[in-house]
Amino acid sequence: MDICTQKRTRRSRRRKGLRKTLRGTPLRPRLAVFRSPRHIYVQVIDDLAGRTLAAASSRDVELANKSGGNADAATIVGRAVAERAIKAGVGQVVFDRGGYLYHGRVKALADAARAAGLKF
Repeated sequence: MDICTQKRTRRSRRRKGLRKTLRGTPLRPRLAVFRSPRHIYVQVIDDLAGRTLAAASSRDVELANKSGGNADAATIVGRAVAERAIKAGVGQVVFDRGGYLYHGRVKALADAARAAGLKF
């Protein structure tokens, strides 16, 4: 088993453990983060209804940045998802870091979303 497969497997196990306790409800949907080497994606999800209420990514046309995989892009995406979630009527969320460490891009996204008005 190569190192990439091991990393993916470990992240998958952490993610499953988190998912046991984190649930998105209509009152407090889940703010789910996915980061790839080039981009960062985030969704506000109501798990009970199975609906995505708001979403943003560094690939969005209006958020297009030269480098989508850095902390600056994550800050822009965090601000954008907070604005879209508030517009959709969501004020509080549960933060789902997706098995990633709360560091770097994930932390930058969370801080920007908090600064833009989301509570978690």
